[in-house]
Amino acid sequence: MILRLSTFLTMVLVITSCTLAPEYTRPNAPVSSDWPTGPAYEKVKSALDAPAAANIPWREFFADENLQKLIETALSNNRDLRVAALNVERARALYGISRAELLPTVNVIGAGSKQRESADISEPGVPRTTEHYSVDLGIISWEIDFFGRIRSLEDRALNEYLATEQGLRSAQILLVSSVASGYLSLAADRELLKLAQSTLETQQAAYNLMKRRYDVGITNELDLRRVQTQVDTARADIARYREQMARDENALNLLLGSSAPTDLLPADLDGIIPPKEPAAGTPSEVLLSRPDILQAENLLKAANASIGAARAVFFPSISLTTAIGTASDDLSRLFESGTGAWSYSARAVMPIFDARTWSALKATKAERELVLAQYEKAIQTAFKEVADALAVRGTVEDYLSAQQSLVNALSETHRLSNARYTKGIDSYLSVLDAQRTLYTAQQGLVAIRLTRLTNLVRLYAVLGGGA
Repeated sequence: MILRLSTFLTMVLVITSCTLAPEYTRPNAPVSSDWPTGPAYEKVKSALDAPAAANIPWREFFADENLQKLIETALSNNRDLRVAALNVERARALYGISRAELLPTVNVIGAGSKQRESADISEPGVPRTTEHYSVDLGIISWEIDFFGRIRSLEDRALNEYLATEQGLRSAQILLVSSVASGYLSLAADRELLKLAQSTLETQQAAYNLMKRRYDVGITNELDLRRVQTQVDTARADIARYREQMARDENALNLLLGSSAPTDLLPADLDGIIPPKEPAAGTPSEVLLSRPDILQAENLLKAANASIGAARAVFFPSISLTTAIGTASDDLSRLFESGTGAWSYSARAVMPIFDARTWSALKATKAERELVLAQYEKAIQTAFKEVADALAVRGTVEDYLSAQQSLVNALSETHRLSNARYTKGIDSYLSVLDAQRTLYTAQQGLVAIRLTRLTNLVRLYAVLGGGA
């Protein structure tokens, strides 16, 4: 009996293995096969021998131990990442439900009874107690998926589940890069605070000297007020950088899901071990490694499967109910006999071709075109993100070198201006201008150093690293 049932189920599963969904082929990427070229990208060629970003674990890419510990904390506690993981679990469960619809529902009902007859009616030598056992195996309302409706729904659920998995990978990449960028921004703001405090000390000393000279009538009030503007500017910058540092720490705490330990926070940019240099690779490699693009493709496949389910509605729906029963007066022989009574019933429901049916099919086709456009948009966005990061990478070293040279020159200008003022050759206005220009250039140098480091993090993320 079990063998015959197994053969029957296998036959039906083979019959229902086809679908009416269009054959899926990956669309051509609507971008160039190579990254942009030109003066902004010439310096990037030196990094082509480095390993691909997707093949570099984040613990290896970020060599700074304190940053590694913060990223580990974020991956354990971050609520957004936890929500993404729960969405994966939910999608996995929904896929299990859709897959289970392909299989019949089997019920097994067993019954047994004993009956004792009166001695007055029983024959001499015959047992007065009789036994009866029965088993009914029923397959209830099983839709035979001849036209692939359920199979298409299963494919859609599978690809939606896979899309949530890729979404989880995208969330992790975003989280890792955000923690690293926040860590670097905090280091830069702390360095800027030190610069502002140092500038304030210098300007305050100059103001005190100018105030004594003014009090005895050696200098005029205009020079005194000019020095005061430099002091007030530095004071305002100190307040601004303290506020920004607090914001940086609050942002890190949000990403970490808890307060960041003070001993893990950076003091300045000089104390941070810089990340490694990832290779740009080719656009095709990036498209295969970036989870957001894989997620968009999974959703495109899901929309493609929805068309198969919508098309299947135009064909009859066939349901089968079958039952198998067997009985015996001996429990030990009940399953040994392998015999039983079979009964079948089949029901076919013809579809009604109304406006809603046609509209549903049109809607699924329109949805696929919409998801296709979103998939192509994801590819174009990824291409732009990588190209932008490569443009920064190709120019930032020249920018940094020029800014450092400017700071050195302005520092010497300030020294010479101060010497000329001390000797009475020039007015203090030249000293103030030199100091103000130097301070601005020093701030710019910190910003460019931050750009260089954060661009490495950005390039690593947009190339698919950090998952």
